[in-house]
Parts: sequence; C-alpha cells; structure tokens
Amino acid sequence: MARIDDYRPIVGDQTIDELYLLGERLKNITIQNVNSTPFGGGVAEILSRMIPLMKDLGVDVWWDVIKGDDHFFQITKKIHNALHGIELSLTREELSYFLEVNQENAKSIKKWADIVFVHDPQPIYLVKEKRRLKNKWIWRCHIDFSNPKRDVWLFLKKFIEKYDVSVFSAPAFARKLSIRQVLIYPSIDPLSDKNKELDQKFIDSILERFGIDKQRPIITQISRFDYLKDPIGVIKAFRLVKKYIDCQLILAGGGAKDDPEGERVLAEVREEAKKEKDIHIIHLPPASNLEINALQRVSTVILQKSLREGFGLTVAEALWKEKPVIASWVGGIPLQIAHKYSGILTYTIEGTAHWIKRLVNEPEYAKRLARNGKQHVKNNFLILRQIQDYFLLFLSLFNPQDVVYL
Repeated sequence: MARIDDYRPIVGDQTIDELYLLGERLKNITIQNVNSTPFGGGVAEILSRMIPLMKDLGVDVWWDVIKGDDHFFQITKKIHNALHGIELSLTREELSYFLEVNQENAKSIKKWADIVFVHDPQPIYLVKEKRRLKNKWIWRCHIDFSNPKRDVWLFLKKFIEKYDVSVFSAPAFARKLSIRQVLIYPSIDPLSDKNKELDQKFIDSILERFGIDKQRPIITQISRFDYLKDPIGVIKAFRLVKKYIDCQLILAGGGAKDDPEGERVLAEVREEAKKEKDIHIIHLPPASNLEINALQRVSTVILQKSLREGFGLTVAEALWKEKPVIASWVGGIPLQIAHKYSGILTYTIEGTAHWIKRLVNEPEYAKRLARNGKQHVKNNFLILRQIQDYFLLFLSLFNPQDVVYL
C-alpha cells in the first residue's frame, strides 16, 4: 500500500506538506464513512484507497458498510435507476422496508464519529441518529442527479435536508435544497494496482490468458455489466467499425455487491456477442485491478458509452494511461473530457463508430488527445486533491467563517 510521501514525485512537495498541515488540524476529530458495499463500483474503490492515506496523515477515520438482503438491494437499485430518470415506481411496502433496514443498521453500528460521512442513497436514513448524537453529518451523492423521478427525489429529499451539508460530483447534479451544497470531484489513485505502471511481460500474459491478439487494434470498455453502461450499444458501434477495420472489442468488468441486475445484463451481453470471435466478454472477479490496468494499457481506443453516469472514473483511469477516450456526453464525463482536445464526446452509436474509425486511422491525432487528457487528469482528478477538498470540508463544519486558517 502506498504511503502519502510516495506521491511527492507526482504532485510535488507543496501539496503533500499542505495535507500534513490539514491533517494536524483534524487530529482531534473522528470521521466515519458509511456506504453499502465493501467492493465493486467507484465508491468502494475510492474509500479503499483514501482511508489509509488519511490515516497516514494522522486522521482518525474508519469505514462501515451497511448490511441488507437481496430484497433491500433490489429496492436500492430501483431507487438508483429512478434517480437516473428511468420510469419506474416504488411501492409503499418497498419504501417502508428500505427505512426498516436502515433502522436495523443504525442499531448495529456500535461507534459513531464526530463526522458521519454517508455515501449515496442506500444508507441515507441513518441520519435519524443525528438528533440523538448531536454530531456533524455529510451526505455524498456519487450518481447523476440531474433528472430524477420526482416522487423518489421527494422521498429522499426530506432525509437529505437533515444533513449538515451535501456533496455532489458535478454542478448539474445539485438540487434545490435547504442545506449547504458543495462540489467535489471524485478521483483516481495513480499508485493503485489499477493505475500504476506495469511490466510489458505481465501485460502480454494477460492478453494470452484472454486470447486477445495484440497485433490488431483493440477497442475496450471497462465497466460494470449494467444497462446504464450500454454494453449492447458498444457492441453495435463495434459492428459498424468492423465493416471497415479488422479490430477486436473487449467488454470487461464485474459487478457490485449492491447491484442485483449485473448477472442478467451479463447474460444478455453474452447472448448478443456469442457468434463473434473478435468480441471478448470478460467477467472479472473483485480485486482484478491489475487485469483491468493491463487491458486498458494495451487498448487502441477506450470507450465509456454510458446512458447515465455519476462521474465515470474509468474515463480518468484511461486518460491517466495516456489512451484516447471516446465517451458519452452525460453526467460528469464532460468535466473530464474537453471535446476534440482531451478526448471525444458522442451522443449516438453511429457517432461513436465514426470516432473509433477516425482515431484508429489517425494515430497522431489520437496521441495528442491522450496527452492532453493525461495532463487534465493530473491537474484535477488525482486522489490527493480529493483528500484536500474533504479535509477542508471537514474543518468547515466546525468553522462558521468561509476561511480555514492553517
């Protein structure tokens, strides 16, 4: 596991020294993160890297995961989809069960911190403990909140407004709330297994394991098997490209513990691609970060063709590896890609196919996009910047002024 000083060559001494100063100011404050899964998905990945680094800076921080059965996670998946604007309805029984499971989790948590940092809707009702504990509460929304279904939004809003502050990943996700709202971008860890430099021999071994030909162009999308990631749309775009270029497609990813739809989506994707030998459907178990890293590094073009997206950190991961990225113009993706400067943004299957062909056929243009993309990630989306933003937010909860003095 990387230590905080290992990042000095990447971000410079000043950034690290400032983090030590902020950590010193937080040494008497405890911080508790709560989410719904210990692995799978961006939230768990960020927390698994960030919490050890915060501890390395002297901060007393820990991470709790709520428990729930399949029925609970089916309900929270419906809430997730409704917040993304998908037409569906939640019954009174489902909403009641959602609150009941949260209440059971509140009883099972033995230790509460000075700051409770709740991630996403699944544990949102834990805030009912705030009145009893008289501590500070933050709610972080990691998903695309720009067009939620009204009834589900109003159900959650009454709980969100009990928090001291809410945090969103993009300006478009902010809603009309009575509490303070803060914009903090998610981040990637450049020294994690998913993003660190890899030996070519290891990369070649991964290609051999999955039967991928490194002599032909490789188009890749790394994501959960989720309808909102549009894997079928990726296959359709690939087929349009395949008419003109002899290339291969990799659809690789796993599932999150709190996402019950994953197996069904994976089965549909396999059925769609079953007769095409140049489409590689790779279902990866948890902690396959080295494999993901290798697949990204060997790719000619990387896609993120999401229909909805919270932030889409797979974009930043690909850009950090200096790969050209074509992604959908949704959620937080346009914050990571300036169209035709640091990547390509598209709306349609046909547009995605057009840009795949162009980037494969114009490698110098693709390299220029990739170089610009890596610099943009370095400036804005590395983990130490997010830690600094969080530290300042934590301090602001105990400081009525707009300025935190160090």
